[in-house]
Amino acid sequence: MSDSTLRILHNPSCSTSRHAVEQARDAGLAPELVRYLTTPLTREELLELIAILEDDPADLVRKDRFFVEQGLDADAYTTPEQVADLLVQHPRLLERPVLVRGDRAIIGRPKARAEEFLRS
Repeated sequence: MSDSTLRILHNPSCSTSRHAVEQARDAGLAPELVRYLTTPLTREELLELIAILEDDPADLVRKDRFFVEQGLDADAYTTPEQVADLLVQHPRLLERPVLVRGDRAIIGRPKARAEEFLRS
């Protein structure tokens, strides 16, 4: 992937994810949309993502109702390997959107973070 290519790990039912896509298109970019629920990332892909993520690996995990219903403990998912293993098992727990360009990646929450990333 070239430095100019933008990938967005995207869930079309998420308003924040849709906002990031709209912002990218408004900036004249044609992002590659990765629908991670339809085509989940492999453990290796997740570890590569975490290696360039500007956020803490634990932030990549949604601590939502599904997380709680599974009886999961946030303290058990802090290292890159733990996060990758969890997200392989439960792709729906991936925080979204994730914007990737070159050797940089961020979680696009709050919405202003995605806008700032797109300008950089």
